[in-house]
Amino acid sequence: MGGCIGITRSRSGPIEESSGSVSRPNSGGLRKNQSLCHETIRWKSDMPLTEGQLRSKRDDFWDTAPAFEGRKEIWDALRAAAVAAEAMDFQLAQAILDGASVSVPNGYLTECYDEWGTRYQVPIYCLSAPINMMKEASGRDSPAECSEPVEGGVALALRLRLSTGGPDLDLPVCSRHTIAHCKAKLHAQENIEPWRQRWFYGGKLLGDRLLVEEARVTPGYVVQVIVAPDEHEPHS
Repeated sequence: MGGCIGITRSRSGPIEESSGSVSRPNSGGLRKNQSLCHETIRWKSDMPLTEGQLRSKRDDFWDTAPAFEGRKEIWDALRAAAVAAEAMDFQLAQAILDGASVSVPNGYLTECYDEWGTRYQVPIYCLSAPINMMKEASGRDSPAECSEPVEGGVALALRLRLSTGGPDLDLPVCSRHTIAHCKAKLHAQENIEPWRQRWFYGGKLLGDRLLVEEARVTPGYVVQVIVAPDEHEPHS
């Protein structure tokens, strides 16, 4: 499935990938908290992943994470913080953690604790893309995203505000399109790969399988698009 075999620039030594779980300590002692590290974890997958495969792994984890115990609202906060941190908005990520009373003893979201002492572990693939990411042979993020039937839908335009700045964009879509399909259209228009996009409306993350009509976006209102940095760009 692909696992972590190396991390660089960790403040407290190498971080190994975890499958995602929570556990309760034997005592309720307080742990030392640190601010979230302002750096991206770099790692290499055992088996190279495509962008679509990485997104599917992330969706599967976040969809099932509450089953590992823990509180759903904490898992939701961790997911939102992970999205913000991947987009290099560490101030927002820290604010989300503080608001949920989540502590990060090693400065990374790989190991977190809520105010009750419950331990939460987030796998590295949910925090950043592997350095050996593969491109789809077709040049698209996922064939299914661009081949969905849209009969019976209503044409409309979504107003998008990108975290990269610039004026708002109007993206022509269909009410029966999924958010994943919309991400593919934005990719074609602005050259932003779908795996780098996280869409929010009304403070909620819009999942890839959600239909546009199910998002209930009020005409004229803005959908926020958090854009993660491109891991394929050379590092200076």
